[in-house]
Amino acid sequence: MIHVVLYEPEIPANTGNIIRLCANTGAQLHLVKPLGFELDDKKLKRAGLDYHEWARMQIWDNIELCRADLKAKGVEHIFPLTTKGSATPHTVDLNRPVA
Repeated sequence: MIHVVLYEPEIPANTGNIIRLCANTGAQLHLVKPLGFELDDKKLKRAGLDYHEWARMQIWDNIELCRADLKAKGVEHIFPLTTKGSATPHTVDLNRPVA
C-alpha cells in the first residue's frame, strides 16, 4: 500500500485534490499538523469533490507519531518529495509498503 503524508499542508485546494487522488487509488492519506486550513474549508471540499468519505485519512499531531504508525504498518522506506530533489519518484519500487 502507498501512504501519502502531507507535512503541515497549507493550501486547501491542493490537499483536496490529494484526498480525491487517495480515494481513487486506495492510498492512505496522513495529514500532519498544523494544517494551514480547517477541514471544513470550502476550497478543500470543492477540490476533493465528494470523495472525502471514501478517502482513508488520518490526522497526526506531529511527524513522530505519523512515522511510528507507518513503521508499525511495515513501511520501511519513506521518500520525501521536494522541488529541490534530484531523484525522481518513478525510480522507486512501489511493490512494497512505502510513504
